[in-house]
Amino acid sequence: MENTTEFEHFDVASDDSDHHFLGSKKGKWFSDSKSTVYKTIVREWKILQQNLPESIYVRVYEQRIDLMRAVIVGAAGTPYHDGLFFFDIVFPSDYPRNPPKLYYHSFGYRQNPNLYTNGKVCLSLLNTWYGRKKEKWDPSESTMLQVLLSIQALVLNEKPFFNEPEAVPSEKKSRAYNENVFLTTCVTSFHLLKRPPRNFEAFVRDHFRRRAFSILAACGEYASGRVGVGYYNYHDFRFPMVQVSRSFKERMVVLYPRLFEAFRQNGASLEGLAERLEVQSQESETKRSGVFKKIVEKIKKAFRFRKFGKNKISQVEGRNRVLESV
Repeated sequence: MENTTEFEHFDVASDDSDHHFLGSKKGKWFSDSKSTVYKTIVREWKILQQNLPESIYVRVYEQRIDLMRAVIVGAAGTPYHDGLFFFDIVFPSDYPRNPPKLYYHSFGYRQNPNLYTNGKVCLSLLNTWYGRKKEKWDPSESTMLQVLLSIQALVLNEKPFFNEPEAVPSEKKSRAYNENVFLTTCVTSFHLLKRPPRNFEAFVRDHFRRRAFSILAACGEYASGRVGVGYYNYHDFRFPMVQVSRSFKERMVVLYPRLFEAFRQNGASLEGLAERLEVQSQESETKRSGVFKKIVEKIKKAFRFRKFGKNKISQVEGRNRVLESV
């Protein structure tokens, strides 16, 4: 079975049927190998093929060289960690005079001030946001690789709350924003597992099989206040517990069992997770109130799903549908 260790970072695909920009106007240049635009895009392919980092994957299309799809894996140390962020791309007929256009697969969630629910991506390099001249698209120097690296570093960052230009400096608001970002990043995993973008089906399934344990363990650490959201495996026990909002805990109680079951059905190995939650629960009780222990008792029911009868499972899943309002 194909997995992310075998999944090529750059490759040519044939199925472009679900691409957001499939209906965009096609110019004669896209099939004319002698045109300047055609040659420029082929050069872009070579740059990506040789320079993509481990956390970015790209597919281009043999029949539509003006289209491209990319996925960025959320980085550790950010509230986006272990999430998958897909972008559909189209090159204009006068490329590189004007920058490419991007569509972000948001699934209806606002996860960043620069990423809109309608798919719009605000970035100076794309000329969709103001910026100094050197930050905007330069036909003589700018590349698609720079666009992807900019999104990874400047958009999907450690404290996305401060990407909002009018944001009043507030670490409290930043922490609250990160809580919501992490929750919605987890929720979008359901959508991706249910309907993965074409040509990335195996990649999505394998990614969440491999990262399921870490994602669920991070959920426990964040809800318990052992570490701030985004900093799973970065904690230092010399420092006090982190304040966690009641809203985050309540939403996690609803999210966790459903997330666990989705990962289990996807084939993830989750052995030892129940024991880890139990330890976190006991530590939380000595350092804080017993709120997290009560949460864990509800969360641990997820591990008994396979022992339930079909009617009981239906009842649990029915209650968990309220997650759609998260």
